[in-house]
Amino acid sequence: MNGRPRIVLVHGAWADGSCWSGVIERLQAEGYQVTAPQFPLTSTADDVARLRQVLTLQDGPTIVAGHSYGGQIMTALGTDAPNAVGLVYIAAFGLDQGESLGALLSQGPTPPALEHLFTDKQGFMWQPQDDFVQHFAADVDPVQAKVLHAVQQPIASSTFSEAMGVPAWKSLPSWYLIATQDQAIPPDAQRMFASRMGATTSEVPASHLAMVSHPDEAAQLIKTAAETRTAMPAGRARR
Repeated sequence: MNGRPRIVLVHGAWADGSCWSGVIERLQAEGYQVTAPQFPLTSTADDVARLRQVLTLQDGPTIVAGHSYGGQIMTALGTDAPNAVGLVYIAAFGLDQGESLGALLSQGPTPPALEHLFTDKQGFMWQPQDDFVQHFAADVDPVQAKVLHAVQQPIASSTFSEAMGVPAWKSLPSWYLIATQDQAIPPDAQRMFASRMGATTSEVPASHLAMVSHPDEAAQLIKTAAETRTAMPAGRARR
């Protein structure tokens, strides 16, 4: 073991762990141990249980990075976040206690990337290909975007009404990469999340899939979080 924090990457809705491929390659090249598990997206509770399962398997301090709904999953760890020492939000939801995804998104016009979601008979929401390619992954090569659409995992519509408990960012230091051309989570909402959690913040001119179109910047912020936590005194939770 090289003494560096482990890295766990949390994908969001309409995605799977492969969306982190470019970031994984860069972090592994730097010697980091990286895990990017698959999440069921059946409920926030199920997804948090999967994240705790993976965190428990880590053999040392761990940085958790989440994209989009992946931010919801890691935020919902609350004060029970095994081995986690820092959170990195990549164009991700960072709700506060009592908030829900649906209530937050209803405060303004429906973002273009979410305008034509459809729900199947089992209550799972899917992204149509045109919206995925043109809005969700707007700055990703269309050929790659269509592949990402093909492997999407739908998300249970019930997750949008689930209220957040005590957020993990209140007890763990956080970092945030704001995607300034995001058509799924408005950039101003991302700035609000980052500001109230006191996150160390960077901005990148990216679509919602910032870790796909700008893997260098995403990997660098995760690396910065890992290096910062390595340098912090043991047991110090907040900056």
